[in-house]
Amino acid sequence: MPEPRHIASRDNALLVKLRKLVADPAGYRKMGQVWIEGEHLCAAWQQRGGAVLQAVLTDAAWDDPGLRELTARADATAVISPSLMAGISTLESSPPIAFCVSWPGAGELQAGVASIVLDRLQDAGNVGNLLRSAAAFGVGQVVALKGTVALWSSKVLRAGMGAHFGLHLVEAVDEAALEGLGVPLLAGSSHAAQAIHQVALPWPCAWVLGHEGQGVSPALMSRCAQVLRIPQPGGEESLNVAAAAAVCLYESARQRGAV
Repeated sequence: MPEPRHIASRDNALLVKLRKLVADPAGYRKMGQVWIEGEHLCAAWQQRGGAVLQAVLTDAAWDDPGLRELTARADATAVISPSLMAGISTLESSPPIAFCVSWPGAGELQAGVASIVLDRLQDAGNVGNLLRSAAAFGVGQVVALKGTVALWSSKVLRAGMGAHFGLHLVEAVDEAALEGLGVPLLAGSSHAAQAIHQVALPWPCAWVLGHEGQGVSPALMSRCAQVLRIPQPGGEESLNVAAAAAVCLYESARQRGAV
């Protein structure tokens, strides 16, 4: 374990760089690095064998053997005060530990892989929850079309609760590139004639999830092999996109005998 560097000035070059990285939700694309905050996410990253470019801990965290152990394989470690951590953190209550790690890049589409396709989704919480559902139900790839919120932003990372680290993520994809998926596209619509449990769902497939207000674009909907309805016997169309996705992915898993 390398000796930590103790930093006391907010004008330190490392802290200036980290504040710049965190200030822009898509800043990781320019800087090639991702900011991961909090013990849960840092531990999840370590459990996946992820490399850590820079670990940052508060003074108290460095004195905690469990948190200090999380930095054992970090290339470099900095120890700072809670107030300096608060100046970097995107959380209301700043964490005791955070990592700076390499961004894996925009990713390349993998053909023949069960996927979800995000069509211009804007809410970071929805996208993070979608990633969690994908990981839970055995969907290996998440494809974000251009106009979708940045997948590796701090808010999406927090909502994803570590799901990012077990998925193949592809960002800023043109709609035409979806031909390369090589699996049927499925979409949901409250106006569809058939319900998802009334038809045999293909596997692997790609479930398409649309913008929170506008839904799936008409052009993308026309590419879908099936458009299906989720029954809502309560009489209200009240499922948001993350909840609807969980239902669709569960039904896919149920039909293939995975649950």
